[in-house]
Amino acid sequence: MERAQEKASAGRPDGHATRRGESETALELLVHGVGGTTPQDMLNDPRTVRITGDRTAAVFRRADDVDAEHSPDDRRRDGPVPEAYVWCNLTSGNGTRALWLLLLPFMVVNLAHWMRPTAHGRRRTVRLYGLLVRLAALTLTVLLVAAACEVALDLAAWQCAGTAACADRHSWLGFLSPTVSDGGWWSAPGRRLALAAAVPTALTVLLWYLSRRTWSDYESQQPIERAPEPEGDGGPTALGRPGFWYGRRLVARLRAAHTAAGLITVAAAVGSAAARHDRRPGGPAALGTLGLLLEAALALCAVAVVWVVCRRGRSERRLDRKLDERFVRRLPLAALALLALAVVYAGWERPGWTSQGRLPGDTTFGGIALVQGLLVIVLGVVAHALHRTDPDRRAVLRGLGGPAVAMLACALGGVMSGGVSQRVSDWLDGTGASIEGPPVLLTWQASVIPPLLVVLLGLFGWLAHRAWRLARAERTAVALDYPDENQDRARTRRIAYTRAMASLTDRGPRVVAVTSGVTLLLGAGALVGALATDETPGQAAQGTYPVVHGAAETSQALGSWLIGLGFILFVTWGRRAYKDAAARRTIGILWDVGTFWPRASHPFAPPCYAERAVPDLTWRMATWTRATGGRLVISGHSQGSVLAAAAAWQLAPSARKRVALLTYGSPLERLYGRWFPAHFGPAALSSLHRDVDCWRNLYRLTDPIGGPMRLPGAHVDHAPLMDPLAYGRTALLPLPAPILGHSDYQADPVFAEERRTLLARLRPEAPSELPGVPAEPPEGRPNHPDLPSPRPHPEPPAA
Repeated sequence: MERAQEKASAGRPDGHATRRGESETALELLVHGVGGTTPQDMLNDPRTVRITGDRTAAVFRRADDVDAEHSPDDRRRDGPVPEAYVWCNLTSGNGTRALWLLLLPFMVVNLAHWMRPTAHGRRRTVRLYGLLVRLAALTLTVLLVAAACEVALDLAAWQCAGTAACADRHSWLGFLSPTVSDGGWWSAPGRRLALAAAVPTALTVLLWYLSRRTWSDYESQQPIERAPEPEGDGGPTALGRPGFWYGRRLVARLRAAHTAAGLITVAAAVGSAAARHDRRPGGPAALGTLGLLLEAALALCAVAVVWVVCRRGRSERRLDRKLDERFVRRLPLAALALLALAVVYAGWERPGWTSQGRLPGDTTFGGIALVQGLLVIVLGVVAHALHRTDPDRRAVLRGLGGPAVAMLACALGGVMSGGVSQRVSDWLDGTGASIEGPPVLLTWQASVIPPLLVVLLGLFGWLAHRAWRLARAERTAVALDYPDENQDRARTRRIAYTRAMASLTDRGPRVVAVTSGVTLLLGAGALVGALATDETPGQAAQGTYPVVHGAAETSQALGSWLIGLGFILFVTWGRRAYKDAAARRTIGILWDVGTFWPRASHPFAPPCYAERAVPDLTWRMATWTRATGGRLVISGHSQGSVLAAAAAWQLAPSARKRVALLTYGSPLERLYGRWFPAHFGPAALSSLHRDVDCWRNLYRLTDPIGGPMRLPGAHVDHAPLMDPLAYGRTALLPLPAPILGHSDYQADPVFAEERRTLLARLRPEAPSELPGVPAEPPEGRPNHPDLPSPRPHPEPPAA
């Protein structure tokens, strides 16, 4: 390995051993998609060499191709030298990645930030959209820490330790119980709360540490230095701006604000109970005054946190290496000092103080739910206004994709916090009568899960019926695609069913819309019911019609069981992924899609792997083309095509013109263009087509992820590839050909033909001067005696 790298350093492009124009080597830079793979599989060779990079992400070549630029031979001239960029360890590396499941709501709300509609000339409205998403992200941090406070402070330290029956069942709480410990020093209510505050404080510190560490491991790679862009809207997409993939300043500032918010939440939970006790008639005046001063200081610190979050967001037009030191360091330290004061204040001796009932959690969780609902509604109004400025018929939900996803993030946070509280309450209170349990609002929120599932079951039933109808229609299309074959009903039905299931991806926005809308309505009903009755649904329905009372009791019991089951499955999946590499890779697929975007709204979200991968690809392409003057095709499959496009946008215009783009199974338009129209919309993809030398896109009708680019007037899309390659047995394919779907695009002869055409267009001569090469690559499929030519397939309608 080391000798191979030393050999490569003498002649490979980044060693500058080969001068411009000296080598005619062509390079194909392969970028894999979701789920990852190995360099051996990508290069189809068991002997591979890492030529640059580390264990996390690296570029590999075949061992025979290490010095291809230095001494190319005739065999290498017949095709490009393949290189594989392997980045799968960024999302599915060691076992600690499984812990990222706990950060799922943070990742989802971060996606909502990037889903804003396209709008030119509306900079203030765009900033308002980003501000609303950042505020919603802040509420999720407060919700997570509040749930930890509910478990540790309320259920364990306040209710269970303060109840003799509960403390007797859990010996580890004995030293906190006034009866078991016979009035021990830690048995005072304030001291119990102060000690239990270590749990949510440790959680907040852990989130801060993970955010800071993952930044240095993933996102600290600096893009290529480029001149700052002038102020203004600046082109059809922001992905080409020099500082887009380097958000150090914003992440550090938001990390400080969210850390301070978590510590303030813990301080408020600890100090509020003691302050309420001191304000009672006849309470100690000095402690009452200290409680008021502490609450005022916490309120001022909370205002400072909101002000920091409301400041201008990302700086994308330049590499911004400066940090807001006064916020990054002083704000968390101030919150930590207030937490220490709250702990000392709560632990002060108060004779006669006993813990009864619940801590005031209903007010906290109710306020968070109300603020989240209002933020989502206002965000929807802003997104609608942006969409009307520059309508895009392909944008999902007419520009409301971001608000819908933000609502789902809030719902996920509520379900996770409610599930933890419910399970811990059931574990502590074995008989169900010794403690009062979690806040009433969490019980109401659990009770609306069964109605939501009923709606989702109906929606999935509609999707199944839709797939059945599409499969019936596709049978005729399959027969037309293979006109010279003896039709096999089972084979035709299987192909048609695969195509129909692949088309259901375009109905995904409808599922999100229904889920988000129903969640918003049911959540509002749960909030009103909890605040109006201050009772659980079953208790509130007593005295009404028997059917209503029975439905409320059933929904409450079933909801509690479902939310507990979901939490157990969640923990079990995370534990399995920690030990099982295959399960961890499955979780990695989720992160491949969800963590592509920088952390612009939530600093505790899983790290953005693209802030490492895009600079890697950009540096590799820029240095190779500059050092060799050779031809380069960047070849991206699935999510790799998104990385390839983002890297091409980051190149200087002169370097961009020396690169060809080959995408296959690409979600660039089908998913990213529709869900993220401001960054991958029609204008952005059209500009990419103009900027690179040439671009071809391959897709199949059986692919549930990849699709056409649909660029007007641009010959980017090849006709849909045949899948399977042959209907029956042929001389070339004597065994039945599999239905490939989203995988193995290189197995199709069209792939090699399109790559050859791109390389021909990349020669130093102008494309029009190349003999036998048309100005645009042909749209048809190369003739082959055993492979049928597909009929043109109409565009699927917008969902």
